[in-house]
Amino acid sequence: MKVLVTGAGGFIGEALVAQLLAEGLGGQPLTQLTGLDLRPPACADPRWRGVSGNIADPAVLSEALREPPEVVFHLASLPGGAAEAQPLLGRQINLDATVALLEALHRPEAPPRVVYASSVAVYGERLPERVDDHTPTAPGLSYGAHKLMGEILLADAVRRGGLQGCSLRLPGVVARPGEGAGLMSAFMSQLFWRLRDGEAIELPVRIEGSAWWISVQRCARNLRAAAEADLGPADPLGSRRVALMPALWLSMQAVVDALARRFGPERAALVSCRPQEKVDRLFAQYPPLATPLAEALGLRHDGSADGLVRAVLGESP
Repeated sequence: MKVLVTGAGGFIGEALVAQLLAEGLGGQPLTQLTGLDLRPPACADPRWRGVSGNIADPAVLSEALREPPEVVFHLASLPGGAAEAQPLLGRQINLDATVALLEALHRPEAPPRVVYASSVAVYGERLPERVDDHTPTAPGLSYGAHKLMGEILLADAVRRGGLQGCSLRLPGVVARPGEGAGLMSAFMSQLFWRLRDGEAIELPVRIEGSAWWISVQRCARNLRAAAEADLGPADPLGSRRVALMPALWLSMQAVVDALARRFGPERAALVSCRPQEKVDRLFAQYPPLATPLAEALGLRHDGSADGLVRAVLGESP
């Protein structure tokens, strides 16, 4: 089986690549795994083929597709804050490159399976009392608008018969290393590493504010589950071909408490808050969510706040 991962050098991409090489897909080992990114990860596995460059460059995309893949995980994107600051680049990477990729993959005689990493950013800033698979979309950032357009493009390609697959709306995935340049939600990941290392952190949101959380390990497994699922005419996704990925609904305080249970009660005192109105509105006012469509396909969340911490730290349940 030949697989392509765009955005292979990113936070989620690296976790997905590692799982694919170690475990395969649908019970089958990979014969080739192509990873496309500005800096794809180094890998000595003979099945690995790294392609360096911008996915918006037609020559780079052509090289990545030189050997037609059977399964594609499309993760490449310019994140929300960076896309707002550089709108042209955001459109080129998040929308134009998606259009070009789907057109290049169109193969009616043997449709490849595409799993598109969309985002909960499609819902925008003003959420209802509960979010589920049928909640109306109203993107508040260009990033969310481009992700929604990508969902529609993939659903239309599936309708026309040239592709198989679905879009998954990803929630807050943790815990990304580093400072998370370009990500307004970077504080969600930094919280884990700062408290692990005994360092103070000032959150730009209220401590009682709630968000949706999932570990990168579980997110990667969910992406694989979507690629393995039976997406025939009777599958639960219907013509929209999109599902909301399961995630834990947790307050900042609940995550701090779980980290304090893991690293010691004194760590909780390292957390202070100075809410920034926009960040709090976008990332700490999430309502409960229901994800029956994804769960019907076998996707899951991390189980609990303590399970989330264990997964982030790479510890066994």
